[in-house]
Amino acid sequence: MGKEITLGDFDTILSEGGPWQIGGFPLPDGSFWTYREPEAVVIVRNGMLYVRAPLSRKHDQIQILDNAKHMYYSKEPIEVPENGEVSFEFQIRARTQDTVPGDLYDGYVSVNLLDFTTGAALDFFASNDQYSSVYGVLPFPNVEVPETSQTKYFCIFKEDTAHFEEQAFNTYRITYNRGNDEVIYSVNGKEVRREENVPLKFNQFTVALGIMTEKDLTPEGSVSVHGQTVTGEWSPIKVTVEE
Repeated sequence: MGKEITLGDFDTILSEGGPWQIGGFPLPDGSFWTYREPEAVVIVRNGMLYVRAPLSRKHDQIQILDNAKHMYYSKEPIEVPENGEVSFEFQIRARTQDTVPGDLYDGYVSVNLLDFTTGAALDFFASNDQYSSVYGVLPFPNVEVPETSQTKYFCIFKEDTAHFEEQAFNTYRITYNRGNDEVIYSVNGKEVRREENVPLKFNQFTVALGIMTEKDLTPEGSVSVHGQTVTGEWSPIKVTVEE
């Protein structure tokens, strides 16, 4: 039997003493880039977190800073057992306005598992009508990524609609087995993806709840904001740690 942790307490989302904080990254000039939309409406009811955000934030030079618009990080990371596994199960619902039809990456809701000791990112993204599972190692600011025999940085997205109900709460699960070097993604109890032979040992995960876009920077800068609004709802995260 594994150890179970519930990461919720959204009623303290605005408190310094709660388990969540606004996400972001320190910059080389000493400033801090904050993932916070100034016009976001934040509501907590029935134990669920609701955020409605007209998108306005953008960064013209650094892709990772442009992607996330409004995001909360868990203050304490979840440690991964040396030879065991950790699972994260949660519900999210996404509803968007004025996004490009059929383009998930024009505005979506996310749960991101981020290992700031290796650059790992294991995520689910959801829009009105589809979802994407994400498996990557990214160049986060101030994070040293270990060298491997594979490509140092990568991010593999897999878009799908299988086992998914549009504009509704769907249940997602990400399981990482450190001993087997394996990641398993499930939607509404059905496995939708399995990544084997993970090239790095991931050590811990900060849980991030986000409203995001994923649009490549152009020579003229960011093109990720054009008047769209994204509404996200998140359940508490149920974490199971198996030694």
